Amino acid sequence: MMLQWISLIIVSVIIVIALIDLIPMGLDWINRIHIGRYDDKQKWNESITTIGVKWLSRTPKIKVTDQTRLVAIDMLQGNYTKHAIQHWQEAALLLGLGEYVKSNDNPAEIRQKIGEYVHSKMDGQGSWARKPEYVDAAILAYAIMKLDFLEVERYRNALDETWHLIQDHIGNEGSVAYRKFMGKYRYVDTIGFICPFLVAYGIRYGKEECVELAVRQIQHYEEHGMLEGHHIPSHAYQIDSKLPLGLYGWGRGLGWYAIGLIDAWNELPQDHASRPLLEKSIIRFAKSAIVFQQKQGNWNWTVTREETIPDSSTTATLGWFMLNASQIDEISDICRQSANQAIRYLMKATRRNGAVDFSQGDTKDIGVYSMLFNVLPFTQGFCIRLMNVKVDSKVV
Repeated sequence: MMLQWISLIIVSVIIVIALIDLIPMGLDWINRIHIGRYDDKQKWNESITTIGVKWLSRTPKIKVTDQTRLVAIDMLQGNYTKHAIQHWQEAALLLGLGEYVKSNDNPAEIRQKIGEYVHSKMDGQGSWARKPEYVDAAILAYAIMKLDFLEVERYRNALDETWHLIQDHIGNEGSVAYRKFMGKYRYVDTIGFICPFLVAYGIRYGKEECVELAVRQIQHYEEHGMLEGHHIPSHAYQIDSKLPLGLYGWGRGLGWYAIGLIDAWNELPQDHASRPLLEKSIIRFAKSAIVFQQKQGNWNWTVTREETIPDSSTTATLGWFMLNASQIDEISDICRQSANQAIRYLMKATRRNGAVDFSQGDTKDIGVYSMLFNVLPFTQGFCIRLMNVKVDSKVV
């Protein structure tokens, strides 16, 4: 009898482990039935926004590993998800929904959800309820600063804490490290994480040193982390040797550079001395990135190879960049056309329920990239942002 009970327990455990692996794969297969049926931009916008609101209060966990077998082991070891990923995921949703609120009439429910989310991140003194350790938090602070309908001054302590956190990551050569324990490297991700916040914070509170740091971060990367002759970034570079690290043409790396550059430029007043400098960078990068856009409107996870898998996260961020870059006369037409092509692709990559699919998963290390492509809150947020921003008083 005892042997039978042991056998039953073992079989039950095996079944549970198998189901943990099989259920997500089965759900993905079901959810991808009739994918890409959206042909009306307004309906698509409403659908992706509905999902974005849902995810803001309960952001889907993004896997750390690429394991699709014996996932239960990763869960038990604590390697399935990690909290640090969520800052940039939630920030993108907040940026997108904030843009939606500005562009649409009476979105009271969305305003309420946003307010509840921001309140949950703060303590009674307007500081972070859970003090961030990594500069990833700066993009979330930037997203909060963009919420014009909230009293942002209530959260001044959190904004100041974010600036102090960034200062604490400045290296001897004057640029910001991705992580303190990786201080000898500079990542392209960091440009997207910190530069928009630094410019917005610096302009709002009269701290020109913040703006100078953002511009310096971009300039250093352009000097040491760009592929000569093509102006696309490597994943990282080593600050002493100036050697590039990782892949030239990693799609989301282009996206991080693009949003850091374009949002920093957008935050600068028209008469600021650094604006023409960043504008030159925008023109140069736009012309380079458009070369790698595929016929379907997407960019691939490795933009330089047509054979690699299309990446919705790259396409959404570069689409956002292109639409905003279309404000510059020299590249206006090609950038607006590029943004519209990106939107058409993203519509075709959207599930029936409004979740944008086929985004590359979390990167493991410099040069070690995920081969899982699924939904990503970061992509969802930038799709919403892209569809609701007004450029030259026009909505795409």
